[in-house]
Amino acid sequence: MQTLTGSCHCGAVRLTLPSSPETATSCNCSLCRRVSGLWAYYEFGSVQVSGHPEHTEAYIQGDRTLQTLRCRHCGCVTHWEPLPPVAGARHGVNLRNFDPALVASVRVRHFDGADSWTFLD
Repeated sequence: MQTLTGSCHCGAVRLTLPSSPETATSCNCSLCRRVSGLWAYYEFGSVQVSGHPEHTEAYIQGDRTLQTLRCRHCGCVTHWEPLPPVAGARHGVNLRNFDPALVASVRVRHFDGADSWTFLD
């Protein structure tokens, strides 16, 4: 069985998924390509995040509908949360913080967030 727990580089922020993702999204928008995000989506409140908010810093941009969170110690982007944080809304988790075996087991979809706002596959 694959581990469903990941963390930032220093371990201050830990994420536990409620289930293994079937797909992940690789986006080429101006933020995702810079942070190398590989996003798995879950219902907000279903992912256990320890070390947040005491060890995280938020970045909010654009239409201000989500905040991207990173560890304030090592700088790894761990996840994003909806604004406002409403239970049941979509929540993105950066799979780059998990075991490579978990990442390898997931179908990666490529999203053109830079231009057409559509999936390329």
